[in-house]
Amino acid sequence: MRGRTLVVAVTLAACAALSGCSDEGADQAGAPAPGPTVTGTAAPPDAAALAERYRQAGGDADVYGIERVPGPDGSSPLFVVHTHNPDADDARFRRQAASITAYLTLSEGVTLPHGYRMDVFGPDGGLLHRWDASV
Repeated sequence: MRGRTLVVAVTLAACAALSGCSDEGADQAGAPAPGPTVTGTAAPPDAAALAERYRQAGGDADVYGIERVPGPDGSSPLFVVHTHNPDADDARFRRQAASITAYLTLSEGVTLPHGYRMDVFGPDGGLLHRWDASV
């Protein structure tokens, strides 16, 4: 089972790095409506605990919250990430997204058969990235 999970994580990371998995999906017909572009600066307790486990496993030290919001009817979940880093650099985000999804699949047992969506909010609560890697 662990090998299959690794394959899923690697596949998702490769998709994010190489193909059309992008944040442009929100503009396409039938795609979910865009979410908020601003959030509070404090992460909910469960999100802070998940981020702590992620950091302890070697994840990005700036991430202080990871919320898992299930998708409707088993569709792709939304991960809401809170970070202390205000950098909106796309390459940094792609590395962070791959790191978070690899951690969630390998260490938390999250399965992503339909991909995922991810919103990253900076230290001021402003949206840094909106990503749709759902399939």
